Amino acid sequence: MKIWKNPILEGFYPDPSICKVGDRYYLVNSTFAFYPGIPIWSSTDLQNWKQIGNVLERPSQLQLRECAHSQGIYAPTIRYHDGRYYLVSTNVGGCGNFLVTAEQPEGPWSDPYMLDAEGIDPSLFFEDDGTCYYIGTRERTGGGSYFGDNEIWMQRLNLETKKLEGEVVPIWYGFMEHSIWPEGPHLYKKDGWYYLLYAESGTEQHHCIAAARSRQLTGPYEGCPDNPIFTHRHLGKHYPVTCVGHGDLVEDHQGNWYMVLLACRPKDGYTLKGRETFLAKVVWEDGWPVVNPGIGHLEVPEPEKIVKKKYGFQKDHWEPDLLRLRNPGKMQMLDGTLRMWLMPGTLSERKETAFVALRQQHDQFYLETTMEIPTDLKPHECVGLAYLQNEENQIRLELYLEENQNTLKMNCFQTGKDVQTRELELPLESVSEKDFTGVKGRYVVRLRMEVTYLQVSFEMMTQNGWRKAGDYVDTRHLSTEVAGGFTGCVAGVYGSSNGKDSDQYIEIHNLEYGELV
Repeated sequence: MKIWKNPILEGFYPDPSICKVGDRYYLVNSTFAFYPGIPIWSSTDLQNWKQIGNVLERPSQLQLRECAHSQGIYAPTIRYHDGRYYLVSTNVGGCGNFLVTAEQPEGPWSDPYMLDAEGIDPSLFFEDDGTCYYIGTRERTGGGSYFGDNEIWMQRLNLETKKLEGEVVPIWYGFMEHSIWPEGPHLYKKDGWYYLLYAESGTEQHHCIAAARSRQLTGPYEGCPDNPIFTHRHLGKHYPVTCVGHGDLVEDHQGNWYMVLLACRPKDGYTLKGRETFLAKVVWEDGWPVVNPGIGHLEVPEPEKIVKKKYGFQKDHWEPDLLRLRNPGKMQMLDGTLRMWLMPGTLSERKETAFVALRQQHDQFYLETTMEIPTDLKPHECVGLAYLQNEENQIRLELYLEENQNTLKMNCFQTGKDVQTRELELPLESVSEKDFTGVKGRYVVRLRMEVTYLQVSFEMMTQNGWRKAGDYVDTRHLSTEVAGGFTGCVAGVYGSSNGKDSDQYIEIHNLEYGELV
């Protein structure tokens, strides 16, 4: 099969894990502090994917209160065995490592079974006799001698009791002395060998994928003589694809092998889209996996079509790729609108917020919305758009209603720097007042943001057409190179009562995302 599309999932879809059941493949990703947790995808050809749901979509499954952006749900692994799907992951800063199960990949998935396991990045391996083993990453037994001095370990998992039992066995420490961050482990059995596939060196420029094998499940394991078996560290920071790592293997029905893995596509050295999911071919030579043979790196074909997505809202139906932050504030899906109540929390705090967003998937894109807002917003209440990397690095367009005038404030937040605020006053009559819902006293507001590479601008529709809220703003501080962390940027609709209780709500009529060319 020719790989004609890469990445296969654009935008903030890191840490992919994959399994094959019948003629279908299922794939999951990390979501960190965003809700719902762990998107699940389906495909028949490994290149065209459809999101069929989210694994963690109930409060009983996922608690993210006061969760930092780069905490929360890390590196899930999905496996299928004997008619049931199993998924393990870690809620960092929350309940730790857990297991959920389902009879169908689209769910419903069970509430979490908590696992008494240290560390992160859990995986599962099923032996030929059906015995299940848990594999994870943690600090080296006895204490690491340096930051990142980790070990990969395993223990039997009782599928009846959902408890770990038996001996804890460390099996690997990295392929070099003083390796850092051996993590993201997966085990496979092929031709009488047990293969360990894992990542090393952290998820930045030196990220890589390595392999080891053993004739016995618990070792000793020997490293592949060609380790790392895949990396872009030698291609430099300005190669179009960087930070390659965290892979999982799958075999198709014809005996061909493939790897899903994460990588970044920076723009002029800055990554705003986050870590994305890519696909690579794998062949086996001399008992070892070879990734993209004859090429040795990921190729990124030119996109074939321009992406445009428009979201209306239907009662009791939530589009699976719409994101909220942590455990979200009160929202209600009605026929034709999403009603969202203002919350005291702001996006600069680790609190419940009124925020609905989409992942940035392109270097150039626009986000546009039409919404109804109350005409009696109080001076401390605001609504608008937000372009967000984390609590400290974000850009918000906030609309405040004041007597005799409206004020648009564009607030730019950057770690360690004062908030930059630009204000644009709009006469009250410049905003159209209509009656969409039969309730008088509500303004209809259209807002738009445009991202062009490393700049963003905001606009508001008035009776005289679109009016820009100031000049373009530099967005490099939203990149992971500056802001740090593990997530990509998201953009969406936002509201806040800024520390005070409120019974006000906005009604979002649509949300449109499109690629700019």
